Amino acid sequence: MFHPAPRQLQVIKAAVFVAALLPLARLVWFGFADRLSANPIEFITRSTGDWTLYFLCLTLAVTPLRRLLQWPWLIKLRRMLGLFCFFYAVLHFTTFLWFDHFFDIGEMWRDVLKRPFIAVGFTAFVLLIPLAATSTNAMVRRLGGKRWQWLHRLIYVIAPLGILHFWWMKAGKHDFAEPILFGVIVAILLGARLYWRFLRNKTPPLRAAPR
Repeated sequence: MFHPAPRQLQVIKAAVFVAALLPLARLVWFGFADRLSANPIEFITRSTGDWTLYFLCLTLAVTPLRRLLQWPWLIKLRRMLGLFCFFYAVLHFTTFLWFDHFFDIGEMWRDVLKRPFIAVGFTAFVLLIPLAATSTNAMVRRLGGKRWQWLHRLIYVIAPLGILHFWWMKAGKHDFAEPILFGVIVAILLGARLYWRFLRNKTPPLRAAPR
């Protein structure tokens, strides 16, 4: 069982932080090098959307890996990974609002209502906002542990909505390989969490032996 020392854990967290910024650095570099393909807006939109799903999967994987590997320290990475999921979701949405609609909120809203796959993605993004806003220790204390946990169970809604958004987006090109792969991964990760929660609720609480 691997238990990193406090200094080692800080190094691991710093390495994860830097690695999580590499996709953004790649986009910036490609922009300056004029390598964003023939359709730069589509390239940026797809890239930020893909990385939102990658970080969503990584965030969901923390709890199963922590239990399977017996590495309790992994939980200290979950908040950072979740915030990077939200960060790339913000970039994804900003690309849509800026380059597609030039910050015209009315036009954007009409697009959301008209196109189901955008409506689903927009719903998932809106549901991510309270999770990111309550990710601090101060918010956990303010909400209380149980209410905080109930709020963050929105992830069971957000993750399928994200996969559905990706599925519908790929449906136009009849390219379902990636959505199916993401769907299977998310289903396994969410299913494992639900299974362990079921076992925990099914186990009767220990009672003190009578004197």
